[in-house]
Amino acid sequence: MPEALKHFTDTYLMWNEGYLIWISDILIALTSIGIVATLTYFKKWKWLWKEWLTTVDHKKIGIMYMIAALLMMFRGGADAMLLRTQLASPNSKFLTPDHYDQIFTTHGTIMILFMAMPLIFAMFNIAVPLQIGARDVAFPYLNAVSFWLFFFGAMLFNISFVFGGSPDAGWVSYPPLTELGFDKGPGENFYLLSLQISGIGSIATGINFLATILKMRAPGMKLMKMPLFTWSVVAASIVIIFAFPALTIALALLMLDRIVGTHFFTMLHGGDPMMYVNLFWIWGHPEVYIVVLPAFGIFSEVVATFARKRIFGYNSMVASLLLISVISYFVWAHHFFTMGAGADVNTFFAVASMMVAIPTGVKVFNWLFTMYRGRISFELPMLWTLAFVPNFIIGGATGVMLAVAPADYQYHNSYFLIAHFHQVLIAGPVFGLLAGMYYWWPKMFGFKLDERIGRIAFWLFNIGFYVCFMPQYALGFKGMQRRMYTYPAGMGWHTLNLISTIGAYVMGLGFLFIVVQIVYSMKHGERDVTGDPWNGRTLEWSLPSPVPHYNFAVIPQVTDRDMWWLMKQEGRADELRKFDAAAIHDIHMPKNSGRPFLMGLAFFVAGFGFVFNWYVLAVIGLVGVALTMILRAFEWDDEYHIPAEEVLEAEAALGRV
Repeated sequence: MPEALKHFTDTYLMWNEGYLIWISDILIALTSIGIVATLTYFKKWKWLWKEWLTTVDHKKIGIMYMIAALLMMFRGGADAMLLRTQLASPNSKFLTPDHYDQIFTTHGTIMILFMAMPLIFAMFNIAVPLQIGARDVAFPYLNAVSFWLFFFGAMLFNISFVFGGSPDAGWVSYPPLTELGFDKGPGENFYLLSLQISGIGSIATGINFLATILKMRAPGMKLMKMPLFTWSVVAASIVIIFAFPALTIALALLMLDRIVGTHFFTMLHGGDPMMYVNLFWIWGHPEVYIVVLPAFGIFSEVVATFARKRIFGYNSMVASLLLISVISYFVWAHHFFTMGAGADVNTFFAVASMMVAIPTGVKVFNWLFTMYRGRISFELPMLWTLAFVPNFIIGGATGVMLAVAPADYQYHNSYFLIAHFHQVLIAGPVFGLLAGMYYWWPKMFGFKLDERIGRIAFWLFNIGFYVCFMPQYALGFKGMQRRMYTYPAGMGWHTLNLISTIGAYVMGLGFLFIVVQIVYSMKHGERDVTGDPWNGRTLEWSLPSPVPHYNFAVIPQVTDRDMWWLMKQEGRADELRKFDAAAIHDIHMPKNSGRPFLMGLAFFVAGFGFVFNWYVLAVIGLVGVALTMILRAFEWDDEYHIPAEEVLEAEAALGRV
């Protein structure tokens, strides 16, 4: 092999690092060839561009977020399998130390920022406009920009695995470990730039949905008549808007340290790495609530629907959501009690951390009281909701243990902490968002997911969950620290680690059954011809499944909470299902645009250039970003009207006129 080619393959493609890289390259190449060949064979390139890549329809954007999140769950889950395989036995050499560091970094980053975040944005997009009686979000174009920034940010992060090298300093990326003096490779640059690009999209999504909910509700839908999922999106959006800028600043300063040579976090030149830690966790702990609050909203919708009762304590549920969103800003220092800030500081943050348990407990009690004497049915959304309750109680109780500052000195950075946050972040966001996926799947696609395969997946995932994480509490008490590459025999950790690894594989099997369930149901799933397969309570269930692209032919008038349920009880359901032709008018809609996709692509090119300090490429990318913005500023013809006759024809075909 010529020397220049060998240098390129060793330096950038990392072919000298062994079979994991080779297998990954082969799988990526085969997958790419398969996708291109399929689209070409079925002549779907034009369809892909017109229907998906240029869409500004919130429902399609929600579906794209969900597909991306499931793919990222697969990637992050595969990372977890590799980590658990390495730890299954003492003195294991399955992974090299460098690979282990890279994989636990990508696992944490992907699961938090590229799996949980897009999954909540999927639910935002799929449900919120339909629940509040709107035809789209407040800023459809910005919504598309947000998605493509997330997508290309995720692409930039994931490409590091096979080009240049992955980040290896943990998902928190603390300096001085991440400064150039200790971490010269491009992996950390991939981390910083990909998070910055996707973070812009996240902030825009928070602004967009807050504006949508405050300004675009159907006539008569006062704030205290909104569905609880919509309230949870309000609370999460507030946290996004105020928390993400702190992360943006922290990453930007660290990026300047690495790329420009500043010293914000280098102690020998007057910098302060603890400032990064504070900025990171000012975002980091609220981030937990950003992903868990929408799950709380989903549980509230599911419990009320499947218990056939109004939610117990609606007002206290709203208050709890908003209280959590405020208190979440006052707990960040509990992540580093051991830094030695003093008793007064630690006491404040310990008390604040414990206070979060109060509104959270209120919600759990309200869900239980709603179920009390309800006519509960146990379909998949309800099963995932019920499974959440005991899991989250354990996670909450261990969280209070960690909030006790003196005790935290014993638990700090141990496997007790690992078990706790997986208990909270899997039981909360993952269970909640899976419940939401099953709940709104018929509304998205017009068919239900197969119940039998779904129950197999449910039990495998839940049993595997307990088998995986319960031993880790014991490992923490026995002194095993997080991020350990390997451990010697004779520590008493082997059996517990082996059990935990078996549990992880059972969870992985559960995920594969979810994939099988989706594929099987595409052909054999029960078709939803009613639009209301769960006997739902909120406005989205008054619409056909899947929903027409204009959502509502006639915007509904709202007079109460659970409006759709109330109308069914009063025998008035046809008011939202049968329309007089005279009531249907032209509908104003936004036009599709390819610029959000191109803008995301330009950000990707710029980010890729900065990762390797290839400034010509970076400038080309930035020029592309500027050009798409300028062209957008002069785009006047970006809206159209759907003629009333076309709406009438579509509604007539659905039997609604």
